[in-house]
Amino acid sequence: MSYEVANRKERSGQFVRSLNVRAFLLLGLAAALFGQSASFHEDKLHGRRAFVLENGRMRLSTLPGGGFIGEVCFLSDDPKKSVNPMRVPHYQTIDPFTYDVAKDGDLYGTGIQRRLMSGYMGHFLCFPQFAASSQAEFRQDYGQHGEALAVEWKIEKVDSRNEGVTLRYAADLTKTNYRVERSITLPADETVAYVEESVENLEPYDRPMQWTQHITFGPPFLELGKTFADGSVAMVVSNEPEHTWPRMKDAEWRAAVRAFSGRSSTWLMDASKSKVWVTMYHAEYPVLIGYIFESKPNQWVFDWQENQHATEKPWDGKVVARAICIGDSVVGGLRNAVKTGSMFGVPTYSWIEARERRTQKYVIFLAEIPLGFKGVAALGTDNGKIVIEERETGKKMAIKSGRTW
Repeated sequence: MSYEVANRKERSGQFVRSLNVRAFLLLGLAAALFGQSASFHEDKLHGRRAFVLENGRMRLSTLPGGGFIGEVCFLSDDPKKSVNPMRVPHYQTIDPFTYDVAKDGDLYGTGIQRRLMSGYMGHFLCFPQFAASSQAEFRQDYGQHGEALAVEWKIEKVDSRNEGVTLRYAADLTKTNYRVERSITLPADETVAYVEESVENLEPYDRPMQWTQHITFGPPFLELGKTFADGSVAMVVSNEPEHTWPRMKDAEWRAAVRAFSGRSSTWLMDASKSKVWVTMYHAEYPVLIGYIFESKPNQWVFDWQENQHATEKPWDGKVVARAICIGDSVVGGLRNAVKTGSMFGVPTYSWIEARERRTQKYVIFLAEIPLGFKGVAALGTDNGKIVIEERETGKKMAIKSGRTW
């Protein structure tokens, strides 16, 4: 290459870099003058490809491998405020659709959970069943918590506007013949993500199904005796036979079940209102994460807790996790749910009609809380805000939530 050509290339590169710097400064000036904008880009999370939505105040990262929502956090220079509440495993995960038993061996275990464990991170969709598959199903490589977590979710559309950004992505479930879609909208000036999720039965006949969100929290946000859950709970049923909690009303639940203890339980949500909610916080972090759901399809919660008891691969006695599994079902798998039918008069599974497409909406939000926060006594929406009432003190705080949902 001649000196003249090389010099022209260098000048061209300097010009491009100058344009990039100017563009960056102009974007910064625009953000300062007109407010923060929301954006979409691809990045890595825990070494895996991720779809990232952020707006200068909040970031949400979701993985095409299984559709896991692996990160929901404030954007802050304060590490206490920017903590990611979601569970990120102590071992390296992969996209579950790339899992190969011949190549990966027993790295992620040998049982029905192995494909799930290969990619498990944060919040994922259990569909079309919640919990165990049968041995016959496992022989067909159909494992724990259904097919939606095991396949690739592909981008359908990204819509970026001044008021916010929306990601729509979807997956075809070829084993069970369903299609699932999810859109996530992050406004430019809120710490609230709006989710719309659809499932479609591609078969020409009605059939039973389970539709549950498995929202898993982990360290450092999760810590024994320091991380607390609240929610619009009507009743708690223990899943630990050594405990004498057959039924607990609200006041007893608040005392016995709020704190992370390593003991699991099942909750029946209060469906007397149109929305149900759950929140989680750590006593030493200024972060409250919450979810609000439509009540009718989300009456059951399995509060699954693990505190370094499971020793098989890849758990290895190291897992600290708590999952709020909320949906139309109790844990136990679709066959058991159909046999049970209902508990306390509430169905433990759903029917979906032939060729039916069904949609529900929910929100994920972050709120900054003071240290010494007592927990959430009540939560509601009012005049474009999510209003949070603190336990014991009755103090109220509000975060902007301007979208109708």
